[in-house]
Amino acid sequence: MSQYRERFRAVRHAFGEFRKRQKLGGNVRRGVGRQLARVAGEERVNLWVSTYQDYRNQFRSFIHRYINPDSWYYPYLKKITKGVLWGSLALGIYVFILNYNFLYLTGAMPSVEELKNPKLNQSSEIYSQDGVMIGKFYAENRTPIKYENIPKSLINALIATEDARFYDHSGVDPRAIGRAVISFGRDGGGSTITQQLAKNLFKTRKKTSTGLLSRIPFIRKVVYKSKEWLMALKLERNFSKDEIITYYFNTVDFGSNAFGLKTAARTFFNKLPDSLNVQEGAVLVGLQKATTNYNPLKNPQRSRERRNIVLGQMAKYNFLTKRQADSTSALPLLTEFTPENPYSGPASYLKNAVLDYVKKWAEDNNNGYDLYTDGLRIVTTVDSRMQTYAEQATSEKMKQLQHTFDNHWRGRNPWTDEDGNELPGFIDSVARRTERYKSLSRRFMPLYPDSINYYMKNVKYKMRVFSWNSKRGYETTEMTPYDSIAYYKHFLQSGMVAMDPRTGYIRAWVGGLDYDYFKYDHVKQGKRQPGSTFKPFVYTTAIDDSLINLSPCDRIQDRPFRKEYRENGEDKIWEPRNSTGYYSYSNMTLRRAMARSVNSITAQLTDRVTPERVAQYAHRMGIKSRLDAVPSIGLGSSDVSLYELVGAYCTFVNDGESTEPIIVQRIEDRDGNVIETFTSQHKRAISSETAFLMRYMLQGGLQESGGTSQNLWSFDLFKNHNEMGAKTGTTSNNSDGWFVGVSNNLVVGAWVGGDDRSIHFRSTDLGEGAKTALPLVGTFLEKVYRDPRFKNLQGPFPKGEGIMKDYLNCGPSGDEEDTTESDSTDTSGEPGDSTFIPIAPAPDPTAPPDTTNRP
Repeated sequence: MSQYRERFRAVRHAFGEFRKRQKLGGNVRRGVGRQLARVAGEERVNLWVSTYQDYRNQFRSFIHRYINPDSWYYPYLKKITKGVLWGSLALGIYVFILNYNFLYLTGAMPSVEELKNPKLNQSSEIYSQDGVMIGKFYAENRTPIKYENIPKSLINALIATEDARFYDHSGVDPRAIGRAVISFGRDGGGSTITQQLAKNLFKTRKKTSTGLLSRIPFIRKVVYKSKEWLMALKLERNFSKDEIITYYFNTVDFGSNAFGLKTAARTFFNKLPDSLNVQEGAVLVGLQKATTNYNPLKNPQRSRERRNIVLGQMAKYNFLTKRQADSTSALPLLTEFTPENPYSGPASYLKNAVLDYVKKWAEDNNNGYDLYTDGLRIVTTVDSRMQTYAEQATSEKMKQLQHTFDNHWRGRNPWTDEDGNELPGFIDSVARRTERYKSLSRRFMPLYPDSINYYMKNVKYKMRVFSWNSKRGYETTEMTPYDSIAYYKHFLQSGMVAMDPRTGYIRAWVGGLDYDYFKYDHVKQGKRQPGSTFKPFVYTTAIDDSLINLSPCDRIQDRPFRKEYRENGEDKIWEPRNSTGYYSYSNMTLRRAMARSVNSITAQLTDRVTPERVAQYAHRMGIKSRLDAVPSIGLGSSDVSLYELVGAYCTFVNDGESTEPIIVQRIEDRDGNVIETFTSQHKRAISSETAFLMRYMLQGGLQESGGTSQNLWSFDLFKNHNEMGAKTGTTSNNSDGWFVGVSNNLVVGAWVGGDDRSIHFRSTDLGEGAKTALPLVGTFLEKVYRDPRFKNLQGPFPKGEGIMKDYLNCGPSGDEEDTTESDSTDTSGEPGDSTFIPIAPAPDPTAPPDTTNRP
């Protein structure tokens, strides 16, 4: 009895709630009516209501002419009609919500303009100035393709596998949807190619495209599918079937970082798309089911099975005969995996500089361009042929130099202090800066510190390491992390850059031995003491400054120099010594003193012109780094980059105007339209006369007796009346070897040294710039000059006109001793340990030599 009583109470409660809702609904309607009357006026609202009732009565009268309201089926028909009308209204409201993301319920939809002009994420390509593609930057590695370049067999394979009724529907296929629902997806999904394109183009399922309703599990899927259907219908209205196929093949992800058909064909088969055969096309189409499960590299058996299913589908829909499908299915799965690395190919180190350049350009101009997605075409100033020669020269000479370095340190580690003793704990200190050590520290500290040492020093891992001894450039071996650090610290590093002195165009850029193994760029990123290559800025100041106004013929005595000065509140004494360890006390011309790189004379000149003026002139000519205005500035005590040093030397060739180095000529959009063209900034730094005299001074490094750059004569560089000037540089303990060579059309600089300053040759005879950096430049220029395409780069410097200062008739001096110097610069005041021995005899110092037939 109690059960019935409870049921009765529940029914009564439910009825009461229903009456309340009815009453509430009536109250709401009345409330809305009252508010509407207040806004529009009671008379107008009453007119609207009466008009609505009239139309409704007329519609009922029209219906009753054909359908008897007293018939038995009339109530059912009335309900169905109301359901259809209310359903249509609900559908319209739902479409409105989808289209306009009403109240942020469903997420953003693409605009009409975006639908008509969909934007693909397209990789930006980097080209040399002679038209060779040297790299890419991308979020999705994609290069678009045109419809006519897509094989018909590939289109047939896609349609047969993914959407057999592609040409018969308008974006949504009800038959396929019904089949998918009935079979619960066993007979394939109901998604068309156009729907898949909508999903690929507009990322309908990304968080940025979702709204509040997408947080509800079942509703989320309904919203996703609805948006794809709606966009598919719009795409079909705006594009032809061929255009949809083309967009599909350009947007789809094939796995292995290959987006779009063109990239996929190159990645998996090293082919252009129009060269793909039937079975290769079937492999790529088969990847659409699951790019990992059917990847021909990771799962070849599954990939082959999926390929054969695609071929079977092609036979089913008469794109292939049964015999063709069976014979093709019997073929083995063959691939030629050719992955693309944005830093692979030539000029690997330059690409980071290009990346920074374009990013800064986009930020400064606020133009919204994205290097990774906008398909920009970036034309650099690099010449691909010169770049090849620079990389070849670096490889050849650094391999030889490394062999010498290894023999020099055989049985010992090269990281030493100034007394030649191995630095204790050196590898430990380097290891603590590595990501592996930091990761282990987060894992084991502070409870298990010994575990860090165990994994760093005892556990061996299979590694691929750089090697000069392998033709492939690397070897695979097992090493502990500590062993690998020590292994790499034995390598000498290098950087080389070539620049057109008048345009500022960088023609070649080699930042290191191999970007795959050594990411640090020694052209622009690395900064080291330039040693004697900084001395020309002292001589430039002495010649150009009107208060000093010296000439190449002026003489200074080679004698000891002592300077007392105050730095950071501390009294100091600086007494530089020549690399030979003694002073000749001879009166040397400025030209001979710079050619021999005499430290004592440079120190006296620096004191006379003041370190502050030297820093000003260096900055004026292109040095950007901070320079400490101390007495040793002239000997290169402040760190600079090779990039800025070579740029500053261009001032000597460019008639005294400083030239800003430039690496990008122009940027084009994905359609080939030029967005912006770049030119170098020029400004007057020194007078034309000073520039001419400094070129003549730099030639002294090759022409003067005892000149430190005379090793350059051993290279075949002086045909076609070619003239060159140069300056070498070596820092304390031979930590850095520098060389900058200048000709009328090209300025080339190189640096050689260890990653750490403690890694170096013990002997100046082996470690000076004339023996380490000079051969890189000489070999590079030799390769360039032998190429008939660069014959125009050779030739003499322009003749000086209107030169007021005496530079040719310096006259002999009886007290000028014929000694030889190295270029070693020890800013601490300690003497060098060896002398420089020129390879070739020097010509008459008072006149330029006849270099026409010079070897």
